[in-house]
Amino acid sequence: MTELIKKKAYEQLIADIGVLLEEARKKVYAHINQDLVKTYWELGRRIVEYEQKGEERAEYGSELLERISQDLRQRYGKGFGRRNVLDMRRFYLTYKKWQTVSAELSWSHYIELLSIDNELERNFYEKECQNERWSLRELKRQIDSALFHRLAVSKNKEGVLKLSKEGQIIRTEEDVIRDPYVLEFLQIAPAEKYTEKEFEQRIIDNLQLFLLELGKGFTFVKRQYRISLGTKHYYVDLVFYHRILKCFVLLDLKIGEVTHQDVGQMNLYLNYFAKEENSEGDTPPIGIVLSARKNEIDVEYALGGISNKLFVSKYRLYLPDKKELEEKVRKIINISKE
Repeated sequence: MTELIKKKAYEQLIADIGVLLEEARKKVYAHINQDLVKTYWELGRRIVEYEQKGEERAEYGSELLERISQDLRQRYGKGFGRRNVLDMRRFYLTYKKWQTVSAELSWSHYIELLSIDNELERNFYEKECQNERWSLRELKRQIDSALFHRLAVSKNKEGVLKLSKEGQIIRTEEDVIRDPYVLEFLQIAPAEKYTEKEFEQRIIDNLQLFLLELGKGFTFVKRQYRISLGTKHYYVDLVFYHRILKCFVLLDLKIGEVTHQDVGQMNLYLNYFAKEENSEGDTPPIGIVLSARKNEIDVEYALGGISNKLFVSKYRLYLPDKKELEEKVRKIINISKE
């Protein structure tokens, strides 16, 4: 018994040391990252100030950047290609005040952000990176899926500007709903035949990316959540809990067109969760019927009179047409306040 206690104590010691080392490594990495970003910002500032005393001239700047790149590579080795030097210059021109640069983002994050010309869009992704601590891979995915534009098209001009300034703020159930959801990471070809069971399994296999697409606040609870009513058994495809809204979120997956029976079944699930699963402090559950197709008129009538928080959204297996979304957002921005 004594040996067992000693063994557990030793294992706890190793675990505690591991936590300390991991925290120390994170702090060292964060410090190195901030120093690197500050150095590149400073290099950009020096280059810009040298260029015609800070005035941009493309024809002169091009020759200068080539020369700087060659000299720096000869003296300091790799990492100073013309592209990199250009990025340092662009970095400073975009963030002329060092105080506006986040210590939480890496140089790689900023390189990705600099690829976005639209200031509103870039501000949104920068804010979300800070709020949600997106990895570089997650940032790229959200940019590719046109998240900013997908969220912006359902807002007015003031809403778009606020989205750019603050990022996505979750206050109501409508704030967590997207239509459509983009599921290109499932790697299902549009013409490919698949069952609802296979669709669900693909989502489980790519749960991290699916949670990223769902948005902030979602935590996974269970798949095929069993509901027993007398001798009948029902199964909710996917159950999540939303930390911000403090409620269960139920997802029912449909690979065809949603029907009024699908809506009615989800309403049953919501009534059950509200009565049997909610704990003190939980808000009413949210239901999402996620389908490949939906008839807006049918959905409108199917949802009519339902008091539960029930939504019907479509999903896409491919990335959206970003240019089309950009045009829609541009029209929203150009509309005058009157």
